[in-house]
Order: sequence, then structure tokens, then C-alpha cells
Amino acid sequence: MAPAEQDALAVREQLFHQRVRECIICALLFASLYILCHFIITHFKKHTDFAAVHDDEDAAVDRIALGLCTFTLAVALGAVLLLPFSIISNEVLLSFPQNYYIQWLNGSLVHGLWNLIFLFSNLSLVFLMPFAYFFTESEGFAGSKKGIMARVYETSVVLLLLTLLVLGMVWVASAIVSNDAASCQSLYDLWEYYLPYLYSCISLFGVLLLLLCTPFGLSTMFTVTGKLLVKPRLLEDLDEQLSCARLEEAAVSRRI
Repeated sequence: MAPAEQDALAVREQLFHQRVRECIICALLFASLYILCHFIITHFKKHTDFAAVHDDEDAAVDRIALGLCTFTLAVALGAVLLLPFSIISNEVLLSFPQNYYIQWLNGSLVHGLWNLIFLFSNLSLVFLMPFAYFFTESEGFAGSKKGIMARVYETSVVLLLLTLLVLGMVWVASAIVSNDAASCQSLYDLWEYYLPYLYSCISLFGVLLLLLCTPFGLSTMFTVTGKLLVKPRLLEDLDEQLSCARLEEAAVSRRI
């Protein structure tokens, strides 16, 4: 084998091992986030009524919805922690540039995590969360056989109609804002333009909701904290307390 072929083969093998390592790291990170989110949701989730009567169908629906919600929360938590992870990994690489055991914290891993977070965020936002909501509310079409698949069919139809409605609204908004007729007629723009546009609009709505709810949350937090904590007595006047105690003692002695 020629030296050039050997070098090319070595480069391919190195890229293959790097890709496998990145997949393993991403899987471990997501598994850790999924387990953490599962404990968080099960801790705050209310016990349902069908859990007491042992309804297998409703219990299966609840488990599926719980899994979808846990997956979505894990993706959201990963999106929140991705920027600190990128900053910390960059600082670690700059601090220990020659360490072999931390070379996996490279730009390729962070870039792959960004792509996965963006993909799963759109998937959770567009499909998983609406599917979980409609799946828990569905009962199957009238006249159809009851069961899990009947609920899946009804949820899929409702979700398809909702998707067409949302895409139509986004298409109309894009047609109003932009005068380019070609961009409104291209199906390729569904992934390149409409989906990021929808994601940005919902993110903006979430930021506005956060700005609206943050003052009320802070005021409630300080109110609850003020009720739980004991106020300090550093600024109290001891002479006034002593005079009040003497007056109470004199009043009690006169009564006696």
C-alpha cells in the first residue's frame, strides 16, 4: 500500500473514531439529562385518578405523554446548559492544551451538540409537545375501536390539521412581509426559512412571557422569603424594651 493511501486510511480511521466518540458523549449527556428531568417531572407531577383504578389504557397514555414531556424538558435543559458548556470547555482546552484526556472537548463536539439541540428543539416544539397534549385529550374517533391506536390516529389527524393551519399562517405572514413570490412558492424554504422563522417567533413569545412574569415571580419570592425568614434584631432599641418591661412589671405588681 502506498504511503499516501496509508495516510488517507489513517485520517479516515481517526475521523471515524472521533465521530464514534462524539456520538457516545452526546448519548451519555442526553441520558443524564433525561434521567434528571424524569426525576424532576415525577416529583412535581400530580397523581392521576386512573393510577388508582389501574386503567391500563390510560396508564399507557400517561407513560407515553410523560416520556415525551421528559424528552422535551431534557432538550430544553440541554439548550440552556449548552452555552456554559461551550465556554467551560473552551477555557479548559486553553488551560490544558497538551492534555490528552480532555482533547475530546473540541469544536467538533460543540458544533455537533448545537446541531442536535436545534434539531430536537424544532422536533419537540412542532411535533412532540402538541402530540403529547392532544394524545392525553384524545379518546378515538366516534365509531372506531377503542384502544391506543385509535387515540394515535385521532392525535395524528388533529396534529396534521394544526400543522397545516400554522404553516398557512406563517406562509401568509411571510407573503405580507416579503414581496418575493418565489420564496413563498418554494417547498425547500419550509426547512430553510419557515421552520426557523416559526421557532424564532415562538422564542420571542417565550421571552416576552418571561419578561412579563419575572416581576411577579420576584415579588412573590421576596414575600414568601420574608414570611419564612426571621427578621434581624440588630436595629431594635434595647432601652425602649427595658422601659416597656419595667412598666409591665409595675402593672403586674399593682394588680397583685
